[in-house]
Amino acid sequence: MPIDAILFDKDGTLFDFADTWGGFGRSVLEKLSDGDQKRAAELGQAIGFDPVSEEYADDSIVIAGTVEEIAEALAPYFPDMPSDELIDILNTESATATQAPAVPLVPFLDALRQLGLKLGVATNDGEMPALQHLASVGIRDHFDFVAGYDSGHGFKPGPGQLIAFATHVGVDPSRVAMVGDSLHDLQAGRAAGMTTIGVLTGLAPAEALAPMADVVLPDIGHIPAWLAEI
Repeated sequence: MPIDAILFDKDGTLFDFADTWGGFGRSVLEKLSDGDQKRAAELGQAIGFDPVSEEYADDSIVIAGTVEEIAEALAPYFPDMPSDELIDILNTESATATQAPAVPLVPFLDALRQLGLKLGVATNDGEMPALQHLASVGIRDHFDFVAGYDSGHGFKPGPGQLIAFATHVGVDPSRVAMVGDSLHDLQAGRAAGMTTIGVLTGLAPAEALAPMADVVLPDIGHIPAWLAEI
């Protein structure tokens, strides 16, 4: 089936996960722990992150979870802090995280648009930080649609964001490709009836993604060649 639109996950897909979010994890834990290394380690354990090595566990809630889910994991350590305040801290820190593009994004996205493809982003991050991340590397205007977990369409692995994108750009879901680095992304794609493309710029290995992916590529830069072959 020809592909007329592509929907990208953000973290681990457009941006390399480890290079982008290692520093964020350390800085947000430093802020929340007031510089107490022992407390930072405890908080890190709660979200599957080692602030010393700046590495995430394979099952870390940060990899595919929403900001609310991360806040929920941290909430027991902040019994006197309202959840909205904790979410605001996470969103603020996230919005300023320096992004590491998985490939040179402007020429990559320009080439896809020249093919006439509609483009979107569906992330379990918040919409506000997502828009700031895209703008920070000059690609906000390349997308016809951007949705975060708080944009009103639900969050992955549910298909709500994906169906909203297909509706917004007027393309049948069967002619849309969902691109992501986690099973949440690919499960959402399958649930929406889309082609699923796994990429290896997150933390999941190819063998973990393969059961839910129509194809697994090293990174998004290999998509144009793949499109030319289908």
